[in-house]
Amino acid sequence: MRVGLYPGTFDPVTYGHLDIITRAASLVDRLVIGVAINRDKGPLFALEERVAMLEGETAAIAARTGIEIVVHPFENLLVDCARDVGAGIIVRGLRAVTDFEYEYQMVGMNRSLDPEIETVFLMAEIRYQAIASKLVKEIARLGGDVTKFVPAAVRRALLARLGR
Repeated sequence: MRVGLYPGTFDPVTYGHLDIITRAASLVDRLVIGVAINRDKGPLFALEERVAMLEGETAAIAARTGIEIVVHPFENLLVDCARDVGAGIIVRGLRAVTDFEYEYQMVGMNRSLDPEIETVFLMAEIRYQAIASKLVKEIARLGGDVTKFVPAAVRRALLARLGR
């Protein structure tokens, strides 16, 4: 069984994330969405909220593709999380060259820690390449419309969190 792990903070989940999840589901038999606790980033949404958003948004993808998609919080090293969930593949989404530079370093470190775990990069669809959770939060904070960037349920949660 090919198990993939797609890690991230998902604060909040965007259409870009969902695009990568959908495409990653075609490459594996089971896809684990690793939700990083990452207290250093100071997420807007609590871990439980991010997990619930992802579970809600990925249910339709799982039903459509027939692939088991599991949302799994983690706070340890990425390779340790991969081992914990039985993943031999780490899936990473790329938007721009700057993403690649960071990801290239991460692959080298992860390969040093566990050479059995492979990393696969998926380029975001062109219409999603500019979407970043950080920018979505900023647009929403400043009263902009984020409808094009996040699903309706995520938009409602984001606006409620910001008191809008």
